Amino acid sequence: MFVRTASRKNKDGTTVRYLQLAHNEWDPVAKAAKMKVLHNFGREDLIDRAAVERLVGSLCRLLDPSRAAALTSGADLTFIGSAAYGGVYLLDQLWRQLKIDTIMTRMLASTRRSPFTERVLFALVANRALDASSKLAASHWAGRAAHIDGLPTCSDDACYRAMDWLHQVQDSVERKVFDQVATLLNLEVDLLFFDTTSTYFEIDEGDEPIARDQRGVPLPDPDTTGDGGDGGADDGAAMKGFRTHGKSKDHRDDLPQIVIGMAVTRDGIPVRVWSWPGSTTDTALIRQVKDDMRDWTLSKIVWVGDRGFASAANRRYLRQGDHHYIIGERLRSGSAEAKAALSRQGRYQDVAENLKVKEVRIGEADRFVLCFNPEGAMRDAAIRERLLTQLQELIAGTDALSATKRAELRGVISTKPGLNRYLRTTPGGLLRIDAAKVKAETNLDGKYLLRCSDPKLPAEDIAVGYKQLLEVERGWRDMKQIIDLRPVYHRLEERIRAHVILCWLALLLIRIIETTTATTWRRIRTEFDPLTVATFTGPTGTFRQRAELTKPQRDILAKLDIPTPKKIVEAAPSADA
Repeated sequence: MFVRTASRKNKDGTTVRYLQLAHNEWDPVAKAAKMKVLHNFGREDLIDRAAVERLVGSLCRLLDPSRAAALTSGADLTFIGSAAYGGVYLLDQLWRQLKIDTIMTRMLASTRRSPFTERVLFALVANRALDASSKLAASHWAGRAAHIDGLPTCSDDACYRAMDWLHQVQDSVERKVFDQVATLLNLEVDLLFFDTTSTYFEIDEGDEPIARDQRGVPLPDPDTTGDGGDGGADDGAAMKGFRTHGKSKDHRDDLPQIVIGMAVTRDGIPVRVWSWPGSTTDTALIRQVKDDMRDWTLSKIVWVGDRGFASAANRRYLRQGDHHYIIGERLRSGSAEAKAALSRQGRYQDVAENLKVKEVRIGEADRFVLCFNPEGAMRDAAIRERLLTQLQELIAGTDALSATKRAELRGVISTKPGLNRYLRTTPGGLLRIDAAKVKAETNLDGKYLLRCSDPKLPAEDIAVGYKQLLEVERGWRDMKQIIDLRPVYHRLEERIRAHVILCWLALLLIRIIETTTATTWRRIRTEFDPLTVATFTGPTGTFRQRAELTKPQRDILAKLDIPTPKKIVEAAPSADA
């Protein structure tokens, strides 16, 4: 159906134009389309335009308001701008699938906080996954550079208030989110992998020490308890600053840091995150994690940890209850277990193309599994060969140097652990490559030793389970590279802790998307970057319309069971409409 213009000449030679409403009909006899006039509006110069507008308005009542706005604006549309939409929509739909919005909204209902707090928190999570930045930059990003449903604008004050509330309800949010994720994905939590990292702060001095309990949580200020006593202090209290010096995993021991721990399932789904002062010991970490997860009343759990948690005290604590552990042992520690495991004869059992295992009976308390990775052995040998070549070049011709010069070179090499491992100094002060050390290291190529307390778990499952600890390490890499865990733009402890929770929520969404689609987040993010929302304004109002979906985008949405977004994302009539 269309409006056409018909013309007719008068007797005086002038041309009169008429407007007609017509449509084409198929003539089966002539086998061609023929035009049929449905209505004559009359002469173009005498047409009642107000009546036409009323007719159009009446017809538009049959349409969706947003679609009517798009159709009636016509050539009077003005393009205002565009904003990112694809990645935000993907994360928002998964956020709603996990019912995180419902969890937070219900918790907010009993407070006086703004109902937009949930939307602000989602915006901060999405910002970390898509365009990690500071709170001030994130507040400008939301609603300007990115379209977030239900959040037209955002301020930095709203971000801070939302983070303060998130810190207050952290335990409850983590528990309820885990329940939703476990139900939706049918998670297997028989193996929980735990590892830690650290993040440093570009400041000269750390925080002032304050009284903390064994969990690293600040104790109440005695001056604010009102009882005139010693407040919340207990026998396990210690004076620690939150941002303080410790053993940095980023090799920045000169800067204050905090320690962050994360528990991950065998599928790489992060289930919980912790934050501690930067000087917290591994023993305190593993005990708090064990206690916190026990409160979740999960079924039997096998804890998987790296060599940093292999102390006897940690192992005893992990064995409490119906729990077991798989922990890496240091082959280079010189312990009796390591020596016995390496000296025992026996055949390796093939577990995978790049993994062989051999169970070694050393004692009655624990089982030991010696693992061998042929590819890892080749890699270790190649790295050692490069180090030996570099070391040989450094010490070549040093016999002719004075004792003082050789001592200076010895001091320089001592600062390089990889080279220092193979250096030997003779009784006469000469520098040589330690052949015995090279032989010992060759015997360790591609090998690692595991200790397990579960008497029934097969050796191959022990090896494969420990190998999956790499999922946690991959999580830390993504937290630092994609989600931008560092730098941290906060000073207050509660906001630093809230920042870590937001990073965990972002990683949770990313891992679920990657696990479901079998595609990396970087590739998915790149695929959805072109999906934007354009804003138009016209006489009847303002509306936002998304770009056309591509086939890869539709395929990813289908795998995630997410509906395709509406063509008209948002429509608002003008005040005069």
